[in-house]
Amino acid sequence: MAPERFFLELTPPSELLREAPHVVIVGGGFAGLQAAHALAGKAVRVTLIDRRNFNLFQPLLYQVATGLVAQTDVATPLRQMVGQASNLQILLGEVDDIDPTNQEVVFNNRRYRYDHLILAAGSGSSYFGHDDWQELAPPMKTLEDAQVIRHKIISALEEAEQTPDPERRRLLQSVVVIGGGPTGCELAASLNDLMHHIVEREFKQVDPNQCRVTLVDPGDRVLRAMDPQLSKAAGDHLKRSGVELLLGGRVKTIEANSVVVTTSEGERTLEASTICWTAGVAPSPLGKLLAERTGCSVDRGGRVVVGPDFSIPGHREIRVVGDLCSYSHTNDGKPLPGMAGPAVQMGGWVAEDILANLQGRDHSPFSFTNFGSMAVVGPLFAVADLRGLKVWGPLGWLLWGVAHLAFIPASENRITLLTKWLWMIATRERPALLITER
Repeated sequence: MAPERFFLELTPPSELLREAPHVVIVGGGFAGLQAAHALAGKAVRVTLIDRRNFNLFQPLLYQVATGLVAQTDVATPLRQMVGQASNLQILLGEVDDIDPTNQEVVFNNRRYRYDHLILAAGSGSSYFGHDDWQELAPPMKTLEDAQVIRHKIISALEEAEQTPDPERRRLLQSVVVIGGGPTGCELAASLNDLMHHIVEREFKQVDPNQCRVTLVDPGDRVLRAMDPQLSKAAGDHLKRSGVELLLGGRVKTIEANSVVVTTSEGERTLEASTICWTAGVAPSPLGKLLAERTGCSVDRGGRVVVGPDFSIPGHREIRVVGDLCSYSHTNDGKPLPGMAGPAVQMGGWVAEDILANLQGRDHSPFSFTNFGSMAVVGPLFAVADLRGLKVWGPLGWLLWGVAHLAFIPASENRITLLTKWLWMIATRERPALLITER
């Protein structure tokens, strides 16, 4: 007897779809959402599973943490984005196990059968074996993380406003950001701007000259993945803005209100009431689980090593995309980075490849188009490498803004973000500095 299958409950039920191939997508991030868009309205049944009911635009999460925008400006409900497609159902929950033999996923204490499985579960933060640091130094991966950081920094300034002890005030006005990649630089720059301008305009007892933001990175420059010229421009601008760069520093310990950093000159203790972690990325545990169930390989970071079509050996019906996969079938043999651009292209290509296979037609091999990389390091200042064209300063910021607005999946959010950015440029006000928890 054939195993019981899970059927989409459509209104009205479609008998054609009951016999259509079932594609299960795990993860509603950049890759999973793009795959869902490509499969919407096609002759397949699609189930999109995510533990959150919204798509988060992570590149702008630091703006939530620093009060530039609200949560709803960078997050959109998945049902509004793809839920209206007649062949697509969205289910809330987390996949606990995968049974490749029976082609089933275990989810919400049920087993759902698939014909094709797209794993796009994304990534979280890595503390390199020191998970106890997370409570003291929150990461920048979820809306909750951004809320925690915003709560910590605004609460610290509010306490500093009524603290008579100058040493305590200096501690409350100090921030340490660990990790000099794009997220770390963007967060440090925005926190520095927030502390200096908000304190100067809106606080009476706090000295803005005592505000201090320190960016720690083990390398010899920030933004090491970018061209050295752009890294230098970004680092120089951060320093001119008041951010202290501690390069060549490796974190030894993190304790309440302090970070011990090892440098070539010895150990250094940084005291700060707010500590943020942007230094490491860890793929979803589903990667290692899939390796256990199928024998596929994972790289040192836990990402699944995939073939040219993003499948794993012996299971062409399973595709792994986005941050969860290690794809090295590139011209230079280097794995594609875990960024929005590659993830979107992966998700769209895999969906089209599944449709091509079902229709018995050829599909061109995957080819990644690299449109470049960029990072914003202050108000109206960004660095951008657009396929060899290196730009920094206000023009870089303009290109950064246009690119991010283009990537935002919801039109409403594009309008809201553009309005708030223009308002911030004109007034230097940040509209989302509420403390919603005590």
